[in-house]
Amino acid sequence: MSDSGGTILPTAVTLGSRAADANLAERARLVHLNQVQLARRWALSPRTLERWRWLQEGPKYVKVGGRVLYRLEDIEAFEEQCMRGQH
Repeated sequence: MSDSGGTILPTAVTLGSRAADANLAERARLVHLNQVQLARRWALSPRTLERWRWLQEGPKYVKVGGRVLYRLEDIEAFEEQCMRGQH
């Protein structure tokens, strides 16, 4: 693309943008778990996680557009707090 003076201007769309979008979406999946995914990880009922949120127990969570998401770092911190018999 060029302006009227013949100067080449950068384009707004870069090659591989779909791949970049897919990579970003994959990274988001790796750092956040939804309620069902976390319930599977811990072999709990999703309702247990709902109850913990209502009681303000369990790991920290974020609500985005009505969806509940748990950051992996908060899950791991909660797991560390729950460990017993540490020396």
